[in-house]
Amino acid sequence: MFLAFAAPNVALIVIFTYRPLILNIYYSTLNWTLGAPTAQAVGLRNYVTFFTSSEARQVLTTTAVFTVATVGLSMGLGLLVALGLNRKVPGAGFAQATVFSPFVLSGVGVGLAWQYLFDPTVGALGAILRQVGLSSPQWFNNPSLSLVMVILVYVWKNLGYAAVIYLAGLQSVSRDVLEAAAIDGANRRRTLISITLPLLSPTTFFLMVTSILNSLQAFDLIRVMTPLGRGTTTLIYDAYLQAFGGYNQAGYSATISTVLFAILVILTLIQLVLLERRVHYL
Repeated sequence: MFLAFAAPNVALIVIFTYRPLILNIYYSTLNWTLGAPTAQAVGLRNYVTFFTSSEARQVLTTTAVFTVATVGLSMGLGLLVALGLNRKVPGAGFAQATVFSPFVLSGVGVGLAWQYLFDPTVGALGAILRQVGLSSPQWFNNPSLSLVMVILVYVWKNLGYAAVIYLAGLQSVSRDVLEAAAIDGANRRRTLISITLPLLSPTTFFLMVTSILNSLQAFDLIRVMTPLGRGTTTLIYDAYLQAFGGYNQAGYSATISTVLFAILVILTLIQLVLLERRVHYL
């Protein structure tokens, strides 16, 4: 009976998850031009090329900056928003839905809308700045500003996810514990630091794991807002450019994808082994 229920799901996972993963690792050992009927086995040469190139260092740096900034800002602002929403006031439900709604919107739609807002010539942001005598920054031509722009939009889109998860964690905190702290004379600041945040550590741990995984795999906003990847080329976007952006280097693209997979596994294991020790479960 167990096999009858489990076998179809196991088969789907093997076919659509593990088989592509194994094939991707195999493709990373090939010198293969996309669309070519044959490929040449080169062993680990693609990996040597990647880790010794200056472009790879820039891609890894961009990926690290994007991930740290988006995860830190999303979780930090999400916690502040959750603290504000954790109040029994009229319209709280509407406010929660409003905060969460950007997360469920299409990344392509969000990217197109914000691309218009940031446009220096016809964008709304540029028009507002010109009204006060300022010129609009060249968001799309300056690589540093392009990265800042994508980070801001990604945080705006994913802020609601962190806020709703934190709000659920706040609402699960025992009222008895909070009332006991108040009786002992703890003010709101002390209660937040010494009681609420430690009790939220399982929520924070969950959010950190999922947010890092999502940020490292962010693609749609980067693809729509900065098609050339000037200043915003992360690992996953570099893999796309190498295979489909004109280079047609499918083997090298598979190498970058394998490196990204290895980074995801290592970061997840580090969080599970080291950070979970600091989690306080009730």
